Amino acid sequence: MAQRSLLVRALWFVFVGWWATPIVVNVAWLLNVTVVLLPVGIKLINLVPTVLTLAEPRSLSEPDSARGQRSLVVRAGYFVLVGWWLSLLWANVASALAVTVVGVPVAVWMLNRLPYVTSLYRFHG
Repeated sequence: MAQRSLLVRALWFVFVGWWATPIVVNVAWLLNVTVVLLPVGIKLINLVPTVLTLAEPRSLSEPDSARGQRSLVVRAGYFVLVGWWLSLLWANVASALAVTVVGVPVAVWMLNRLPYVTSLYRFHG
């Protein structure tokens, strides 16, 4: 699937992405608190760039780019030791920056990297 145009993605961010992303992040963290719903919470965190700006993962648009992902064991270990607390802090700082006009570019950059900060998942290949 090809990336949507910059205009469509910008309009999505202005009208939906800026307020929907913190909701998705908080729902994901509520799900992460439970052991049973943890996979759903991680999946939601991996979709944050799509909710924010309709960005498509490169692995869907370019199947060969998914080969560079770390193993599930490494990603799970990282999540247990570092990812769960660092990504919560990362997402809250990004949400605070998104409130300011000057902070929006940094917030978008940070939220696009949230899947990697959480579980070393490379959203963009």
